[in-house]
Amino acid sequence: MKTVLNALLFCLILLPATLMAQSTATGTVTDKANAMPLPGVNVIIKGTTRGTSTDFDGKYSIEINKGEVLVFSYVGYTTQEIIFDGQSPINVAIEEDASQLDEVVLIGYGSVKKEDLTGTVDLVTEKDFNDGPIVSAQQLISGKIAGVSVTSSSGAPGEGQDIRIRGTGSLSLNSSPLYVIDGVPIDSDGVGGTRNPLNLINPNDIESITVLKDASAAAIYGSRGANGVIIVTTKKGKNREFTFNLSSSTTVQTYTNTVDVLNADQFRDIITLDSNYDATTSSLLGSSNTNWQDEIYTDAFGQDHSFSARGNAFGVPMRASVSYSNFDGILKGDNFERITGALSFTPQLLDEHLKVELNAKASYTENDFANRDAIGSAIVYDPTQSVYDSSSPFGGYSGWLIENASAPLGYTQISLSPTNPVALLNLVDDTAEVRRFLGNAKFDYKLPFFEDITATVNVGLDKSNSHGRTITSQYLSSSDIDWNGSYTKYTQEATNKLFDAYLTYTHSFKDIHNVNAVAGYSYQSFEYDNYSFDSEDQEDGNQFEFIDKSKNVLLSYFGRLNYDYDGRYLLTASLRADASSKLNPDDRWGYFPSLALAWNITNENFMDNSFFSNLKLRFGYGEIGNVNGLGDYLFLTRYTGSTDTAGYQFGTGFYQTYRPEAVNDNLKWEVGRTINLGLDFSLFNNRVSGLFNAYIRKTEDLIATSTVDPFTNFSNTIQANIGDMENRGLEFALNVIPVKTEDFQWNISYNVAFNDNEVTNLPDDQPTGGISTGTGNNVQVNREGESPYSFYVYKQIYDVNGKPIEGAFADLNGDNVINDDDKYLYKDALADVTMGINTDFRYKNWDLAVVTRASIGNYVYNDVNASKGILSNVVPTTNNYLSNIVSDYYNTGFVNIEETNALSDHFVEDGSFFRIDNITLGYNANEILKGINARFYGSLQNVALFTDYSGIDPEITGGIDNNFYPRPRSFVLGVNFDF
Repeated sequence: MKTVLNALLFCLILLPATLMAQSTATGTVTDKANAMPLPGVNVIIKGTTRGTSTDFDGKYSIEINKGEVLVFSYVGYTTQEIIFDGQSPINVAIEEDASQLDEVVLIGYGSVKKEDLTGTVDLVTEKDFNDGPIVSAQQLISGKIAGVSVTSSSGAPGEGQDIRIRGTGSLSLNSSPLYVIDGVPIDSDGVGGTRNPLNLINPNDIESITVLKDASAAAIYGSRGANGVIIVTTKKGKNREFTFNLSSSTTVQTYTNTVDVLNADQFRDIITLDSNYDATTSSLLGSSNTNWQDEIYTDAFGQDHSFSARGNAFGVPMRASVSYSNFDGILKGDNFERITGALSFTPQLLDEHLKVELNAKASYTENDFANRDAIGSAIVYDPTQSVYDSSSPFGGYSGWLIENASAPLGYTQISLSPTNPVALLNLVDDTAEVRRFLGNAKFDYKLPFFEDITATVNVGLDKSNSHGRTITSQYLSSSDIDWNGSYTKYTQEATNKLFDAYLTYTHSFKDIHNVNAVAGYSYQSFEYDNYSFDSEDQEDGNQFEFIDKSKNVLLSYFGRLNYDYDGRYLLTASLRADASSKLNPDDRWGYFPSLALAWNITNENFMDNSFFSNLKLRFGYGEIGNVNGLGDYLFLTRYTGSTDTAGYQFGTGFYQTYRPEAVNDNLKWEVGRTINLGLDFSLFNNRVSGLFNAYIRKTEDLIATSTVDPFTNFSNTIQANIGDMENRGLEFALNVIPVKTEDFQWNISYNVAFNDNEVTNLPDDQPTGGISTGTGNNVQVNREGESPYSFYVYKQIYDVNGKPIEGAFADLNGDNVINDDDKYLYKDALADVTMGINTDFRYKNWDLAVVTRASIGNYVYNDVNASKGILSNVVPTTNNYLSNIVSDYYNTGFVNIEETNALSDHFVEDGSFFRIDNITLGYNANEILKGINARFYGSLQNVALFTDYSGIDPEITGGIDNNFYPRPRSFVLGVNFDF
């Protein structure tokens, strides 16, 4: 009996263990997009500390009980859970989670979860970038962010993009934002021959772009972030088997709009029907009907190809890419050709205590710059003349010539007459090659004896050089009697060195007090070495070589504290001390603090049943200095050598003299102070989200040109701190997903920004905005109490039919004399309102995206009409040649070239516009071959422009329209392969 009882007792003890007997779950984890195995995926049993990770082949094995839940998680991928009921193997395909990239935002010397942001920061990721023939990185975010305007300076391929964040922050210094690429603030000026400093990067290599807009967010970058910061993050390797991407596109560009000039018949009528012109004038007319703008513009072709590989190489995540771009411009002879390469390694060593990030990017660019003088010449050249003239000694090109036996070819061009536009394109060869390298090595070491502290060192190098030359043929006609062609060349080199070192402390106290603190040091130096040569100066006996070497240094200390109380109350405080060698030692150091507070309202208990997914109130204050664009060492006496023809004679010899330049040893920092109030929200399970910002930025001690008393300096003007300016604005952004089903999704995003700039203190008017009519004339002024770049013009008087009366202007001061005292401020070049409206549709494998922008309240001075719509331009009284005029002459009837006519407010036009930037249609073809996915797309860029402006394009940086290189319409066909 005892034996039986013992056996029963043993069974009772064994039964629970039998019921809890473990099994082994095995399987493979792959990437859902390409079926590639993923090493390093965490496989954890939910609610326990038991877990493992996949090996290099994506395989795993783990002991598990029935009913327990396997959790598969991997950085950048969606988490997946599977209940274990004895099945084996358990193969899992996980997919990348684009939203996780949105959750972490770079803020300078660190990152933060988006929900924990306190400053005004916008993030645009790869999935939201603009499509189309994107050559430069700035185009990726055009129209995407409230308060950020992106304007191409011309329609040339690879041309620079002018970015303004919340309006203009300075009158004379650089108002462009700071660009930070993978932790390295770059030199945005570039070297000669550079169309755009961001042409260094192939846009296909960019993963995200973060914009720090207000001072509380950008203050950590100190003086370099005075106009906002744009942080560019490139794609990195992943800890998995290699995947590859091949993309290719072909672009056709057409010119859609040209300046409206008189055609040949209209021009003949002007000459033959006007009683002011006699038979001698008529004899100058030719027999051709030439559209000169059609002669200089053409359809252009472009191609862009890139290849990348990312994965795990010998245990090290890496990514490598190479790209080739070649784009012709619509102005004949214009060409942009680029090769880029990028390589990154992101290993983790010492049991993941040491994280290393190595980045290297290189580019080689060849530029053929078409002669843009041809644009203006094509507008005014006589349409009755032919392009070629077999009797012309100047390469067979027609021209306005006069015999001159002393000239090398027996003829010279008539003084002031226009040059044949086609000859300007074909006989001037302007080329340049630019090489650039950007690299950095960043080391993050988590101290093993104090793992809450991470020590970071970041060393960077941005080095570029260019070689350029302009060869002008002797067969290009010239009024110079000794003309025999010319040759100029230049070499430039820029070196930007960076060293950052900082400590980051992160700790959570009792799970509700979360602290992140950063303290560090930064050193950045900028060196320039420039050389140029001019053959004409050499022939004339003048100084023909120019050598310029310079260097400036920025030394900084910085610190930041982030405090988070239970995810509800957030605080960010920072302080940066900058010392710039551009300023004198007594005023060299600037101290720039910031403070930002945020309240995550959705984390409060009373919001438990709210339909808000997120509701956060933000407040920020920050100060940032600015000396970007200020000349070097203006506080020291500098000497400039005289030309060779201005020597001082001692005896029989002539000696070069040196003159001192103006000195101001009182220059100090421009300082901008910004207050920002913001609200972030999302509701209906993030189907609707957006933000609202209101801000005031006051810039004090503006650096501008100031007059000085005679004999008190070496010039009558100097750069000085003499003014203040204020920016006020509102921003609103809204993202809506009206429809979201398994097969169909529709997204809409809208942003609008209101901005008002005012110069609040400026003792002297600052004329600006040079125009073509006259010499040294300006049409804009910066004046206290007014918007910067306001137009300063005469008030035009019109007849009963609404036609301007030539020379008739309002006598605004009532003294019966029309002079400068009757000028008034009329509108300005800065937009009052900017908008971006974007929508995209996705139906199964199809997608359609439309990108549009609008600008309201920006005014443009039409310099083309003002200078080239005057009848007397047709036949200059003292010269024996003809010039065409623009059709606006029929609207004004202006006859005489007068300064008052040119400064009429009639030529200041409303430049408000609505532009459809891009329409892209794509199709995703999965598994076209085993393991190969493809996306085919077609894109149309610069689709349509709606505006009342009479010129070819109202989107003009600075507001002066003079011989603008037209933006083309582009048709693109492309394909991307992932395998």
